[in-house]
Amino acid sequence: MRNFLKKFYLFFIFVLLYAPILTLIVLSFNASRTRAKWGGFSLKWYAALFQNEQILQALYNTLLIAVLSALIATVIGTIACIGLNSMKNGMRMFWFNIANIPMLNAEIVTGISLMMLFIAAGNLLSYVGGDVTFGFWTILIGHITFNLPYVALSVMPKLKQVNMSTYEVALDIGASPIYAFYKVVLPDIMPGVLSGFLLAFTMSLDDFIITHFVKGPGFDTLSTKIYTEVRKGIKPEMYALSTLMFVTVLLLLLIVNRKPRTRKAEGFSSVQGSLLFK
Repeated sequence: MRNFLKKFYLFFIFVLLYAPILTLIVLSFNASRTRAKWGGFSLKWYAALFQNEQILQALYNTLLIAVLSALIATVIGTIACIGLNSMKNGMRMFWFNIANIPMLNAEIVTGISLMMLFIAAGNLLSYVGGDVTFGFWTILIGHITFNLPYVALSVMPKLKQVNMSTYEVALDIGASPIYAFYKVVLPDIMPGVLSGFLLAFTMSLDDFIITHFVKGPGFDTLSTKIYTEVRKGIKPEMYALSTLMFVTVLLLLLIVNRKPRTRKAEGFSSVQGSLLFK
């Protein structure tokens, strides 16, 4: 009986999580525009999706900002973690907690703060004939800002697991610090780097609050586009787009979470072999 209750509870949790997504997927194949009745199986909303220029432009803006912000945040966050890891425990925890404040803070506070920062920067630049235009660049900077803590939170635990003795041995046999890091440390922390990138990409992909405060007129992402359409009714093309995005993310997660190959001292061996053949 106890095992049955455990399984039922787990099944109930998954139903709560995925029933709305399953409903959205079913509606994306509904030939009827209304959600109240089933009009038969149809792919017309998928065809209409690729003919809607506004939705495709919003999708392009969303993916471009998500990829760029995740890449930049991953690079900056990884470098920051390396610097924090070289500090003493007290200072490392202090600065790491400071870096995590944007993640713990309410998004509306971060969004308003960034908006006020860009307005203040525009006022300062106006004295020299410059200006800050709300749009692509302000959204990109905002997304990089709130993505950094998620990257640091993913990379730092992997960095603490690295055996730095291997890195020091690589330096002793003639490798430069950058070369030793690339061949020894980076392969060990790569799972954390990839997790941080995917987490930052996902957070940027569906962010609305910060994007709403730092975007300019005429520039939309999917989240802001959907928000503007809620008042007049969401188009069924959005169901099709959401289904495609869900399937894509699901496949991406399955690929990334494949069982990695066992790698024993591969980093050190690659460094040693490369140096021997120089």
